[in-house]
Amino acid sequence: MRENDRQKFVNLAEKRTNNAIKQIRLIGNLSNKSNYDYEKKHVDAIFKRLNFEINEAKKRFDQANGGGGSDLFKLDF
Repeated sequence: MRENDRQKFVNLAEKRTNNAIKQIRLIGNLSNKSNYDYEKKHVDAIFKRLNFEINEAKKRFDQANGGGGSDLFKLDF
């Protein structure tokens, strides 16, 4: 049974990590100033939130007790 749980973890971890990488790269595409207008404060807010969520996810592994995340990310204008 544990081997099956490990395989499920590996499969989902690979899929979700690859999805996250793809989405982060898409965020990077927003840096094109010829297509988008933004301020440094917006970029700082995006990466502050991403770093926060990564740290929260890591804490969940460190604590091994699960738990939920916070609200969805929203830029203030």
